Order: sequence, then C-alpha cells, then structure tokens
Amino acid sequence: MGEPPTPGPDLIFAAFCTAGLWPGLGKRTAAELPAAGITTPDDVSADRLVKLPRVGRQRAERLFSSFLAAAPTYEVVEMLVAAGLPAKLASGVADGLGPDAARRLRDDPWGLLGLPGVTLADADRLAIAVLKGADRQDTRRGRAIVALTLRTATRDGHTVLPLDLVVAALQAERIADPVAAVVAAVDSGEVLEHEPPEPEFDEDAEEPPEPDPALRTLSLARFGMAEEAVAENVARLAAAAEQIADPASVRTVAQGLDEAQKKAVAQVLTAGVSLLTGGPGTGKSRTVAAVVKLLKAKGTDVALAAPTGRAAKRLEELTDHPAGTVHRLLGAQGASGGFARGEEWPLDADVVVVDEASMLDVELAAALLEACPDGTHLLLVGDPAQLPSIGPGHVLGDLIDSGIVPVTELTTLYRQAEGGAIARLASAVRSGELPPVDSPDREVVVVPATGSAEAARRVVQLVTDSIPRALGIEPGAVQVVTPVHRGPAGTIELNKALKAQLNPGEGAVFGFDPGDRVVATANHLDLEPTGFANGEVGVVTKTGDGSMDVAFASGPVTVSGQALFDLRHGWAITVHRAQGSEWPGVVVVLPPEAGGMLSRPLVYTALTRAQRHLSIVHASGAALARAVRDVDVRPRRTRLAELLREIAG
Repeated sequence: MGEPPTPGPDLIFAAFCTAGLWPGLGKRTAAELPAAGITTPDDVSADRLVKLPRVGRQRAERLFSSFLAAAPTYEVVEMLVAAGLPAKLASGVADGLGPDAARRLRDDPWGLLGLPGVTLADADRLAIAVLKGADRQDTRRGRAIVALTLRTATRDGHTVLPLDLVVAALQAERIADPVAAVVAAVDSGEVLEHEPPEPEFDEDAEEPPEPDPALRTLSLARFGMAEEAVAENVARLAAAAEQIADPASVRTVAQGLDEAQKKAVAQVLTAGVSLLTGGPGTGKSRTVAAVVKLLKAKGTDVALAAPTGRAAKRLEELTDHPAGTVHRLLGAQGASGGFARGEEWPLDADVVVVDEASMLDVELAAALLEACPDGTHLLLVGDPAQLPSIGPGHVLGDLIDSGIVPVTELTTLYRQAEGGAIARLASAVRSGELPPVDSPDREVVVVPATGSAEAARRVVQLVTDSIPRALGIEPGAVQVVTPVHRGPAGTIELNKALKAQLNPGEGAVFGFDPGDRVVATANHLDLEPTGFANGEVGVVTKTGDGSMDVAFASGPVTVSGQALFDLRHGWAITVHRAQGSEWPGVVVVLPPEAGGMLSRPLVYTALTRAQRHLSIVHASGAALARAVRDVDVRPRRTRLAELLREIAG
C-alpha cells in the first residue's frame, strides 16, 4: 500500500476558491474562473481576471492583490487538502496563527485547534499527515487539549475551570500523564494556574487553615489577565477619585427624581466606579439624564457609550448628548481586536457612563477600565437580571457580588403608572412570577399555539398582518425573537418564511437582496465607514458582486469578503443577539423545543426588548412558568469577585 496521491494544484485551488477564502470573490465569480482559464494559482493575474464577466480593471487589480495577500491561508489549504480535511477550516488562519501559519502547523499540527470549528479529530488527522510517527501521547497534543478544554468552557461564559475538571478531560482523551500536559500548557504561556483562595481565618483556631488544593483553577491567559486587569483598575479608579462637584448640587437636577435616584446621581460625583441597576420602568434612563444634565452644567466632560449601536442611539436620545458604542469610544482596530485608546492614550472624559453593562464581557470591560485615566469617574448602568454577556465573564454580577463597589438599585416601577403592561409583566418575571396578562389596550398580547408549526404560522401572521393592521406598527419596526435556531419556530425557518412574505427575491449576494433585514453574528469594526458589532440589526440597501451595503443603527457599512460570512437574515433573531436593542414592536415566540433552554434571565431579556407592543406566541406549555419560577442561568465560573475582595483586603 503506497502513499495516497498528492492532490494537484488545480484541486487545491478549486477548494480554496469554493470555500470562500479569497477576499472579495463572490460565489458566482468563483464559478466562472475555469472558463477564463484560471484553474491554478499560477493562472491568477489582473489581465486574466479582467476577462471575467462584470469584472473591470480596478476590481481585477483588487482581486489580484487580495489573492496575493491570502497566500498564508492558501498554504494552509494545501496542507489541509493533503490531509483530507475541508479547506474551510483555514478561514480564521491569518487572524489566529499569523502570516507563517503553515510553518507553525508543520511544527505543531495541534495548533490547528486554535481555529474556529476545528475538532480534536481534525487536528489528529493533520498530525498524522505532517509528522513522522505522530503519537497520541505527544506533549504538544496534551497541551492543546488543555487549551481546547478551557476554550470550550469560555463558550459557556466561564473564565476559569477547576484543575480537576481539566484533568478529567485529559483522561477522557486517554492522556497518560495529565499533570505533564497541564505543566506544558502553563509553560507555553497560553494557560495560567491560580492558587486556591486563602480561607477565612478563625480567631480561636490553633493553626491558620491551609488553602484547599481542590480549589486550584486554570484559565486561558487572555481571560485570566483580563479579570486581573478589571480588578486592579477598579481599585485604581476608586483610590484616585476626587469629588467632581458638591453632592448638594444634585438638587439642581432633582426635580422628578426619588431618593434612590438622587443617591445614584450623588454617587457619580464622588465614587471612582459606581453601579446603577434596576429593571425596565424604574427610571434608570431618567437618572442617567439627570447625571448628564448636572455635569454639562458644571462644564465637566462626559462620554456616553453602550455595547450596541441601538442602545447607544437610545442613550443619545434620552440624554440629548452624543453617545456611541463602547468599541467606537475605545477606537476599536478591526481584525486585530485591539483598541487605540488605553493606558498610553487614555480617554479624555472626566466621567464615562456605560449603559447595558450586563453585556460587557471581561475583555471589553478590561479595555474600558484601562482606558480610564486616574481621576475618571465610571458609571456602569445595567440590569443584572438579564442574560450575561455573550463573551466570557460575569462582570456586572461579579462587581455587585464583590460588595466593594457602591451600587444603587432602583426598584420602584414608574412605567406602571402610565399603563405599562410590558413593564409590569417584566417586573413580575424578574422576581420569579408569571402573572396572567391584563392589558385591555393590547400593549401585551398572548397568542397560544399547540406546536412549533402553528407557532411559526402565528408569528408570520402577527408581523405581516395583525400588528400593522391593529396597532399601526409597520413590519419594519417589528422584531421576532426566539430562543432557538432550529425547528419550524427557530431563526432559520422563520427568516425564510418572513423573507418570502416581506421581501421575496433570489438572494443575489450570499442569499441577500436589497431590502433584506440582516443581523451580525460577529464583530467587524474595521469596515468602512463605521463597522458593525455582533448582534446589530440592519437593512441591505444595495448589492454588488461579492459585496453589499447595509444600513445599521450606527451607520452605513459596505460589507465584503470574510465579513459576509458573519451576516444572517435578521427578521427573526435569538434572544442573545437581541440583547441591548429595543424595537417598537416585538414578537417573542416560545416553541416546545425551547423548553430545556428557557430560564428566567432568557425570558426576561426577551420580554424587555419591546417598547410599545409585545406579542408572546406561547407554545412551550408549563415549561415557561417553571423556568420563570425556578431556573436561573447556569452560574458562570469566574474569579473576578474574589480578586476584587482580595485587592480591597
């Protein structure tokens, strides 16, 4: 039995093009390459590309240079195809492994595990193809499994894992010496080991108690260091804070504020870091508006931000002061994921206010705090009853739990007085109750359905007919929110059904037509002119070949290349993606298959996206009331609260 035949250059080239790895090349143009005599890398030149339909000289030059720039990805595709692996695994290679990715993978094929969508079996296949005598017990493999185990845990929001869980994962992959694998991972610098916390000292005990070795934890270095940075910078800002204005000056903006709201305003004037929390309708926005009004009257420089474009826009309208996304405030630098503002070039505001702070993951929080110079006052405004951030960490919850940052919680419901059926329902769910809906003005409507298929039909009917007809809210201002992607009432099928009704078309670019609603599934902040963030919803205004223009809340963006892979249709989106945004009308659908995923924070976050009207298509039976009563989101394993308490001593 000889060696398998090496795939020829034309096979590799075809795999590279069809996997969408050539930036700017659309599917349609990729299919037309062979007819223009372009079947191997040596055939690619601007003169040949001009011969393609709809490709002018300028676009041919651009495509040629983007092909040359993708050389590192191409080299990796050669290795993958030779190992019988799909070319698309190379998609994140330039970001993840850098320009010499192929050489790095020849040295350590398990480095492939650092890319999205790669399994251990894939990496093992690559190892067999590139290493002579590849061995299951190779320390590089053990080290990669440690990092993979921690990376997988970050998808559930954990920043740390107990050492014994990581050891169990290594044993499950039949690693004979798990301790050596952990040591290798820590030595590589990718993983940090954390000593167990010091136990409470009992005055009467003879000996001080020993820390419990079972509480040792591991983290990926990037998240372990981010948590340490958050704790150190919170302590730094708290220590450096000086009073900005006399707390008595709160009375100048106190009209219409209750005692708790006044206290929150006064706190911002004295504390380096303070928190303002509460559910919808409790007056958080009114309080923030009072803070801004007071500071502007004093000539104090205020910066306002929120994690999403929609939340920033709402903050701007409520305070009559410019607001932008946190990424924009920090000067996000595209693909590298870094920020221009930081310790070297800090923000120049005296007070920074960030709304929707439950959405801040630990890395974004660390970047924000690092960019606040000594003397800055930071106010975080958010609702800890909502879902935690999409990225790892539990920043708002940990800051509250640590007990070392001043917190004002607003509890009085003001929107109730104005009829507010949405606020009443949300407030009840927040405290674990699901009351019958009492809303004669149809602000909240419950639509029962017996299964997913009926639920899906009801959703389409509500968006396209009932809500516009009965309430005068156009379909463009109604957002469908569901917990699931799959099934008849998941995002995929609902978007197909809604597109067919609201904007039928053949999907000229990547399945999209002008007029389609889209949602972003990743950050692309480097795109001109404003970029977009994960979860932002926009509308396609124009399509070209391999690119399209989308209007997002934060501004218009031209989307092409890799970024197109990170857009989906957005008439129906998941609750996680809807977080941080509000719409005039919202249809929340709860199909039977969502039963096991339902939790109080998920239901609460879904209901609170609606401003004027909320329809609940209820097909999950008793699971809904049970989830609201009993089910909290699974707690995230983090170190931040413990670190904050340690620093505060």
